[in-house]
Amino acid sequence: MAEKRLLLLTTGGTIASEASDSGLVPRESGQSLVQRLEKLPYDIDVKDILQLDSSNIQPEEWQLIATEIYDNMDKYDGIVLSHGTDTMSYTASMLSFMIQNVKVPVVLTGSQVPINVVLSDAPDNLRLAFVAAATCEPAIYLAFDRKVMLGCRTVKVRTINFDAFESVNLPPIATVTSDGLVFNKTISLPKRNKKCQLKTNLETQVSLVKLFPGFDPNLLFAMVDAGCKGIVIEAYGLGGMNYIRRNLVAAIGKLIDQGIPVITSSQCLYERSDLTRYEVGRLALLEGAISAHDMTSESAITKLMWGLGQGMDVHQIARLFETDLVGEVTLE
Repeated sequence: MAEKRLLLLTTGGTIASEASDSGLVPRESGQSLVQRLEKLPYDIDVKDILQLDSSNIQPEEWQLIATEIYDNMDKYDGIVLSHGTDTMSYTASMLSFMIQNVKVPVVLTGSQVPINVVLSDAPDNLRLAFVAAATCEPAIYLAFDRKVMLGCRTVKVRTINFDAFESVNLPPIATVTSDGLVFNKTISLPKRNKKCQLKTNLETQVSLVKLFPGFDPNLLFAMVDAGCKGIVIEAYGLGGMNYIRRNLVAAIGKLIDQGIPVITSSQCLYERSDLTRYEVGRLALLEGAISAHDMTSESAITKLMWGLGQGMDVHQIARLFETDLVGEVTLE
């Protein structure tokens, strides 16, 4: 059997960083990353497209990365994207929406420690990413610490430990055991029933707000006055929010009437939001609040940016959030 042809796209991040007087700075090339691994049973090409700490990865970089992936899909059996960990889940979610029905596995990975450190987690993560890119079904994934996860379900939950990412409300697609890469056969990815298209238009004027006791709803109107086109609110528990004194519920209704979509998710990392359960949620639902269900905040905000970028109005955004595009949400 012919070797799988894989492409490594590099963007910088801790995995490629070296010590400097100002701290860790991404400097290592993709070729250097590959050379630090023992020989892999794949034909690997390398392309360095960025050299950034992931804190500096923004919508313009997402568009560049998505275009590189799209332009190279037909040339390779799989693509690995090395990336800093801090915003990797945002990138994985956005790529999932920008390149729906992707033709090959695209696997993001990085590390908590630079690859040039003796006890770095980078070699294992990079090897796992190459194996996943060669064996998984086409989709956008994140490979880290012996787990392969659907990209749009991932969240970074630790700053130092090697087990930095978790797959929220969906088990990992595959895990590494003594038997190799073992796939979870209970998980069914969305069917690829349409042609792959690159859709990179985004609306960047959005906001993600974490609700806290005493939050002043007038701040939402100030955001809109400053140009904000959509808001994701991390509400309490199943989606509850205050309406006594500081009437956030009424504010949401006014924003919806102005054509500003307001998405409500939960501050709880696991399980879903459900605006139908309590009065504080039902009132928001009646005002037009849009539920994120069990989506991560990273996935909700990128989906909102992408939907608005496609020219969707508030009603179309509401329908979008009732649609599972790439496995990002569980709808009951």
